[in-house]
Formats: sequence, C-alpha cells, structure tokens
Amino acid sequence: MTTRAPAAPPGGRPDLPDVRRRPAARTGLWFVLPFLAFYLVFLLWPAIVGFGYTFTDRSLAGGPTSFVGLENWAESLTDPAMWESLWNTLVFTVLSVPLMVALALALALLTDHARKLGWFLRFGFFAPFVLPVAVMTLIWGWMYNPSLGLFNGMLGRIGVEGPEWLFGEGTAMVSVVVATAWWQVGFNYLLYLAAMQSIPGDVYEAAAIDGAGAWQRIGRITLPLLARTTALIAVLQLIGSLRVFEQIYLMTSGGPNFATRTAIQYIYDSGFVGLRIGLASSMAYVFMVIVIAASVAQFRLFSRKEA
Repeated sequence: MTTRAPAAPPGGRPDLPDVRRRPAARTGLWFVLPFLAFYLVFLLWPAIVGFGYTFTDRSLAGGPTSFVGLENWAESLTDPAMWESLWNTLVFTVLSVPLMVALALALALLTDHARKLGWFLRFGFFAPFVLPVAVMTLIWGWMYNPSLGLFNGMLGRIGVEGPEWLFGEGTAMVSVVVATAWWQVGFNYLLYLAAMQSIPGDVYEAAAIDGAGAWQRIGRITLPLLARTTALIAVLQLIGSLRVFEQIYLMTSGGPNFATRTAIQYIYDSGFVGLRIGLASSMAYVFMVIVIAASVAQFRLFSRKEA
C-alpha cells in the first residue's frame, strides 16, 4: 500500500503552510512601506492638492483664496504664450529625440566593434552623463561665447565670423539641443551597448560564413534584434525631451525673444514669477495630459511595428 504526499495548495508549496508564509508577507510589507510613505507624502498628495488649486485663484502673494471654477483651465487652453511654449517644446523634441537615438546607436556600434578600446570608449561616452546640469551649462556656455568661445575662435582662424549661438533666434534652440545631446546621450548609449552585447556571437559567425558583410550583419541582425531597445529608448527620450527645463533655463533663460521658452519654463514663470499658483497648476495638468498622450501614442506605434 502506497501513501501519497499531501497535495500542494494552489499557488503554494506542500512543505510551506500558509501560516508560515503570512509572517514573510508582513516582513516584505515593511520593506515596501518606506517607499510607499515617500510616494504618498511627496508625490500623490501634492498632485491631489495641486489639482485642487486649479479651481482657485490661489497666489503666492497671499491673500484670500476663492473658487473660480474652470477659469484657469480656459485661460490655459487659450493663452497664446502657452501655445508658443508648447511649440518650442515640440521643436526641441523633434530635434533631440532622433539625434540622441541615432547617436547612441552609432556610439554603441563603435564600442562593440572596437573591443580593445572598449573601456576607454565606455568611460568617455558615459562620463558627461554624470555631470550636474550647472557644470554642463558652464562648459557649453563658455564654448558658445561669441567673443571668447571655442567655436567662434576656431571659425575665426579660418576667416569665418561665428554666430551668436545662444543669443540668436535661429541658433539658440539648435545650440541647446547639441549641448543636451552631448550631456544625455550616455544613458541611451549604455542601454544600446548592453542589449548589443547580449546578442549571441554565434549568430554573427553564421552570417559571416554565409557571406554577409559587416554592414549586412548590422542591418539584418543587429538592428532587428535591437528593436525593443530602440522602442524603449525612444519612449524614454520623448518623455525626457518634453520635460526639458534646466539646461534651457540656465543657458538662455527662454530667450532670445522667448524663442527657447518651453512649456515647463512658462509654467514656472506663471507660478513663481507671476505668483499665480492656480493658473500654473492648471497649465501643469494640461501639459501632463499632452505628455501622457504622446508617450502612449509612440508606444503603440512601436508595438504595431514590432507586431
């Protein structure tokens, strides 16, 4: 006569009763609790309070606060300066996202093929990413200086008069995009490099035996296998570019003639310079909806291409 082992409960192990698992679950809750408290106090609660401010005329100057209904929302949607700042944000995003995705891919391909210089290239390409934004803007502000800067000095040696990079309406935004790409591309580069080095070498060896050249291996093996990584980087870069603020504020302060003033800077100016917290809160929520919609649309676009 044979005896059968007791059947395991659904989702559990036969040698670990539910009574023993409950203390472990409580222990895990204590590890989650600090982050949950931080999230509720510093993220969720301010978001709820800020949404309530959108229906009031609250001001940083003090004074009584009254309910104004949807006036702040209506003003946010009809303010020409708000739409101009959204347009500047779109221009920065369109210029920066393709550049930073393509540049990161090119740098990762270079590092993957130059194995002997791999450590040096990884350090050189990623090092700018760890710089504080204030340091980055100081470096590039000096290089863009019209009279003492590196770029105009090099152009002057060949007899070309350099432009006023950060002070011209036609060059300011492009100048900030170039500086941002140098500063932020290291993160995208590491994501590409990690995904690239996870591709089995046997795939490349088989393709080489079949007569595929280096460019054919990149086009038919590397790029298709990096499709998911490209989608991830593009979505993250889109969100980051739409939220641009610090480097533009420090390098151009939104000028010249508001040519580089982005949506977040205009929200900041409305709330902390104009002291209209209610209006700035409604603008922030309008902009949040735009960022979420753009991110979802891009994610679904990449999902359809992958399918």
